[in-house]
This record gives sequence, C-alpha cells and structure tokens, in this order.
Amino acid sequence: MSYLKEIKIILVDDHKLLRDGLRNIIEQRSNMHIIGEASDGREAIKICSKLLPNVIVMDVAMPGLNGIEATKQIHKNNPDIKIIGLSMHSSKQFIQSMFKAGAFGYLLKDGDADELIIAINTVMQSKKYLSKEINQEFLSVLKEKKAIEKAQLSSREKEVLQLISEGNSSKQIGDILFLSPKTVDVHRNNIMKKIDLYTIPELTKYAIQEGLTSLNL
Repeated sequence: MSYLKEIKIILVDDHKLLRDGLRNIIEQRSNMHIIGEASDGREAIKICSKLLPNVIVMDVAMPGLNGIEATKQIHKNNPDIKIIGLSMHSSKQFIQSMFKAGAFGYLLKDGDADELIIAINTVMQSKKYLSKEINQEFLSVLKEKKAIEKAQLSSREKEVLQLISEGNSSKQIGDILFLSPKTVDVHRNNIMKKIDLYTIPELTKYAIQEGLTSLNL
C-alpha cells in the first residue's frame, strides 16, 4: 500500500521548538524521514524545489510569507507534493484558504501525535484530511463553489498586503520582494482599490480576516 513506502517530509514553522517536536514524532516511524526544514514560507519554496518532498507540514501563520501563499506557489509548481496545514486557528477562513491554495490536510497544533501520523498517511493516498477537532462536515463545504466571489488579489498583491499589515514600509517591502518602492506603492494602491479599504488598520483587519497574517504570529 502507498503509505508503507518511504515518505520524505519537510517541516515549515517559524518556531524551532515546534519543528523539533514534530521531528521527534515523525522520525519514530521507520518509513518517515525529515529531509529539510524551513522557518518561513519563502525559504520553504526555495528548499522544496531542490529537495522535492512527498509531504510538507506547513505552519499557516508565519511572518514574511504566510503558509497559505507558500502553499499556493508550491502547489502551482509541484502539484504532486502533499501539503498539510498546521495552525492554532480553527476558523473556516483559514481552513478554506489553505485547501483552496492546494493543501491536502489541515491540523490543529494542539492535536495529538497519532493524528499527525494519520494525516500524513492519509494525504499520501491522495485523500483529504481535516483535524478531528474540526467539524468534518466542513470538508463537503470546501467542495462547494461560492456564487459570489470577493475581488481577487494576485499572489504578489497578497504578499504586499501581508507585509503592509505587519508594519513594513514601502522601502522595506521592496527590499524583501526585490521591488522598487514605487512599484510597491503601485501594488498598495491597486490593493486598496480592489478591496475598497484605504487605511492601515482596515488593511490589517482585512489581512487577518483573509488568513494572510495573524495577531498571534
């Protein structure tokens, strides 16, 4: 069966202590091996293209580039990689955003060790896994298409919005994304027009609601 073969895993979380705990749980299984670790979404994208894991355990809320956007970019380039979101948040917005980005599973950080192993084995069989602490009926909701969609921000605009909400200036955002401050300002203006919000507090609140950042980074 597919879950008996060797499973190569990458851990992505900005807290090393948590990564160490996940490593201890996973490496007790003889067929599961941690082949890499990353502390943010941007680093995860880089090492993923080099190491080509079977599974990524991805923290959802990270500074710089969150797990949702990282998942979207990884899934676009490597759709066979199974990504499991890991979060403290059980809100529908976070869950829906992760699955929409291409994740195959979603776990809560306060779950038990056995559930992590079950989730890895489940996604390796190309089946979706949702934490047992979350209403399982939500999986069926994820499959339904909404009749009305909000204005769609591009991946770049979402990156800029996250960095704005985390208190970065246009110059700082430009340095992180290798853009000129002028280009960052163009993205900022486009974001404001698309979502019809024009102040930093409003943009920050929107970013939190959309799962792009968190008050508990």
